[in-house]
Parts: sequence; structure tokens; C-alpha cells
Amino acid sequence: MSGYTIVNFDDVEDAAAAFGLAPDLDARFPKKQLGCEQTGVSRQRIAPGFRVPFGHTHKTQEELYVVVDGSGSVKLGDEVVPIRRWDVVRVAPGTGRAFEAGPDGLELVAFGAPYADGDAEMVQGWWD
Repeated sequence: MSGYTIVNFDDVEDAAAAFGLAPDLDARFPKKQLGCEQTGVSRQRIAPGFRVPFGHTHKTQEELYVVVDGSGSVKLGDEVVPIRRWDVVRVAPGTGRAFEAGPDGLELVAFGAPYADGDAEMVQGWWD
């Protein structure tokens, strides 16, 4: 096995489509294709004005979200914070989060470690 892997996000299946969230949300998680053992990465594209309808937390994983295009807001616990292009948001284990796109949409690249299957918990009704 090689010491590196290259995968294009556009060559990875859109996980949001399987949950009926396309075209408002496009979410690609190439961990398996990359052969990640210690970390994870994803890209989310959120349509203008769309609010991801659920939040999530991690038991052990710390995540970084880089806003690569657009703007919007992120709900972290009970606090809603505006975000814009090139902001980097660090979210500690145990802190819930969900994103909402502004009028120009929102594109994020997320990094998380340590990677562990079953570490995430989805939280329905996050914005209520």
C-alpha cells in the first residue's frame, strides 16, 4: 500500500441525497476512499437560506470546520454564531453543532480526529 491517497470530493457519493436532503445539502465523506485511520474529512455545500435540520455531537472527536465559500451561522450548544469565508470553527467533543447558510450559500470543509465509527450522535430538532 502506498503512503498516500488522493481522492476528489466530487468523486465521492453525496450522503445527503440518501436522506432526502439534496439539493439543499450536499455532503461528502471520503474517509473510506482515502483509507483514513486516525482522522476524517468531509465537505458540505448548503444551499442559500437552508438550515441543516439536525445537529450532532461527538463523544471523542474534535472537529475543525473551514468556511471555504459563502456565509451563514452555526449553532454551538445554545449559541448561534455568524460565520463567513475563511473562518475556522473548532468544536470540542460533546458540543453540539449545526449549520445554516446565508443568502449566498455556505461551503465547509470539516476535519476530525480521532476518527472512530459510532462516535457521532444525531440530534433531531436542533434549532427548536
